Amino acid sequence: MGEQTLMIIKPDAVRAHRTGEILRRIEEAGFSIREMKMVRLTEEAARRFYDVHREKPFYQPLVEFMTSGPCVPVLLERENAILGLREFIGKTNPREAAPGTIRSDFGTDIQHNAVHASDGPATAKRERAFFFSGALSA
Repeated sequence: MGEQTLMIIKPDAVRAHRTGEILRRIEEAGFSIREMKMVRLTEEAARRFYDVHREKPFYQPLVEFMTSGPCVPVLLERENAILGLREFIGKTNPREAAPGTIRSDFGTDIQHNAVHASDGPATAKRERAFFFSGALSA
């Protein structure tokens, strides 16, 4: 059993019909999909999920974006999954992401960057629980 992490295919990528291609690339990179669902976040749920950013200027636009359409949270597993996924998807700003990464290929700007990935073990644990242990409906 490897390490688990969370990836969210964001509303921009879902709207652009990129979900299947992103999942294909993730599996080809050796990640196993353990759980997956499509959800439409409520404003309250998005606020709770991104609470760590509540004092930052991008918080409200992020909440609005993440509630603008369905997203696809995916529980992934692989050795060194957290760091491996972050490297695989590329830098947050698609213009700075390496060619061939998810964000370089499918993102348009720092907010509309196709996917979210947990940034560390504690975050991955909290984010996995949010989507796959009932916290989303709490």
